[in-house]
Amino acid sequence: MSEPLFRTPATVSTPLPSAARNPLRRHLRALALGLGLMGAAALPAAWAQGVGDDVGKNSAFTKLVPASQVEQAAVQQYAQMLREAQSKNALGSDNHPQVLRLRSIARRLIPYSYEWNPRARDWRWEVNLIGSKQINAFCMPAGKIAFYTGILDQLKLTDDEVAMVMGHEIAHALREHARERMGKSAATNIGVNVISSVLGFGQIGQTLTQYGAQLLTLEFSREDESEADLVGMELAARAGFDPRAGVTLWQKMTAASKGAPPQFLSTHPSGATRIADIERKLPKVMPLYEAARKNG
Repeated sequence: MSEPLFRTPATVSTPLPSAARNPLRRHLRALALGLGLMGAAALPAAWAQGVGDDVGKNSAFTKLVPASQVEQAAVQQYAQMLREAQSKNALGSDNHPQVLRLRSIARRLIPYSYEWNPRARDWRWEVNLIGSKQINAFCMPAGKIAFYTGILDQLKLTDDEVAMVMGHEIAHALREHARERMGKSAATNIGVNVISSVLGFGQIGQTLTQYGAQLLTLEFSREDESEADLVGMELAARAGFDPRAGVTLWQKMTAASKGAPPQFLSTHPSGATRIADIERKLPKVMPLYEAARKNG
């Protein structure tokens, strides 16, 4: 298993649905509102620029599951995945050209993640390459990134396009979409006793055990995917990668799908709609890219 990308991350300064008649839904709405009041925090400084106004605060449901436990589960699963890949001779070596390339891109992106999630400063970030024909990549909680060779080889990605993919996946971790999914599952499972159970973390452990084992296969909502696109574009732009590469990236993705979306696109907005969304947001992130290029 490879060593973490960063042991001590460097410090970088950078600039519910409505209540229904169903009693369970009313309890969930009350819980979400209560958690929002108890745990609300000032918006990150990054939100004052770029796409921050289009994103909003993290879901209140993330507060139902401790971040540390979700991250611990991710670390364990990621390590297991690497062991399995290594046993099949499918884990890219530390001196593999594509591994070096991915880690170089990650080093540029990661410092700009801290404003989106302060926990990211303490994550033991890792980037690894898995030999597989799948067109896929992901970033698990705690900064555990993996790319499959299929997405690099079949799509012939440029560095800018890789940065868009990586930024998107990092955004899922920063916005704690996996933790949100677990929180919603926990709230649904414990129903009308949700508040007392949460205060005592009575059934949260069961939910973490049940869903934590699925971190590698979790599917996010279209809203989560669109949000990850926005945050990922900003991360890439601040790091000096051209956010216009998002257009060419998804053109390649669409062409590769041949009518059947690859795993990476399974729950994503797709085609012309996605490209149009990216193009609409470019005016907000292009100045960040231009400033990054000017500053070297």
